[in-house]
Amino acid sequence: MHYTYKTQGVCSQMIEFDIDKNIISNVKFYGGCNGNLKAISKLVDGQTADKIEEVLLGNTCGFKPTSCADQLAKAVRKAADEEKAQLS
Repeated sequence: MHYTYKTQGVCSQMIEFDIDKNIISNVKFYGGCNGNLKAISKLVDGQTADKIEEVLLGNTCGFKPTSCADQLAKAVRKAADEEKAQLS
């Protein structure tokens, strides 16, 4: 399933990725710190939504209460929950 998530409170405006049986791939951020977000995308490719959430949830950026990584964690959790509901 292809998933699009509109971010909140960060420089990137949107995150897109694919999820298949809780495995995340093809992560793409729109906006934000280009080099860092490309690196995050490569590091999480092939990981489960659970692992991504475990590692990245709660990460902050400067004085912001969230970050692009935190937003990715929230996005993959939401997508995983939706995928699970579809399969039920």
